[in-house]
Amino acid sequence: MSTTLQPARPTMKKPVDYYRIYVWELPVRLYHGINAVAMILLCVTGYLIGEPHRVFYAAEAYQLYWFGIVRFIHFVSAFIWTFNFAFRIYWGFVGNRYASWRNYFPITKQQRHDIWNVLTTDVLQFRVKNDEIDIGHNSLAAFTYFITFLFFLAQVVTGFALYSSMSTSALPSMFNWIVPIMGGEAVVRFWHHLFMWFFVVFMIVHIYLAFYHDYIEGRGTISSIVGGWKFHREDDDNK
Repeated sequence: MSTTLQPARPTMKKPVDYYRIYVWELPVRLYHGINAVAMILLCVTGYLIGEPHRVFYAAEAYQLYWFGIVRFIHFVSAFIWTFNFAFRIYWGFVGNRYASWRNYFPITKQQRHDIWNVLTTDVLQFRVKNDEIDIGHNSLAAFTYFITFLFFLAQVVTGFALYSSMSTSALPSMFNWIVPIMGGEAVVRFWHHLFMWFFVVFMIVHIYLAFYHDYIEGRGTISSIVGGWKFHREDDDNK
């Protein structure tokens, strides 16, 4: 009696179900959009203020006012950037758990473990995929944003310190003591310009990682910037 060997059937896996989670509230999304536009305008106009290009001098100075417009855009963007940042600090105390300031400090053991997982996957590339995916910001990203917030403060302080010498407004006048402490306007201007390049690099890396995680994880990272919703696997709840 002969036995015919049948080819093994492939194991069919049960389809994975996803459910939506409202992660980024409207105030957080508005902050993110306003901050992005203001940061781009500040970097572009700040670069032109630091390095005015002769290509704009196609006529006599009194016939053109392009540099005045550049400075005006820079100053308005700086005020918007500052008050927008102040609002984000406030929302860190009244928003949902994904917006909370507690996420930005690696206090718990789980947060430090999460940082190591992200480092070995995203940065060192020891692993292809991180199985422990955070719904909001992962702990490494959140701590990086906290460092960025410190640069925000440094940029605001040095910027308004420089502006205080030509403005009688209350806000810039609060920082006129910074210039003598730092050793003069030239030193303050140097640091202010240096901080600008930090934000240029930050924007490049930030955009790259957003698309990277959207592609690798498939949880709606990019679309959540607009709608606020992310997708979470049901089987992750059992891990």
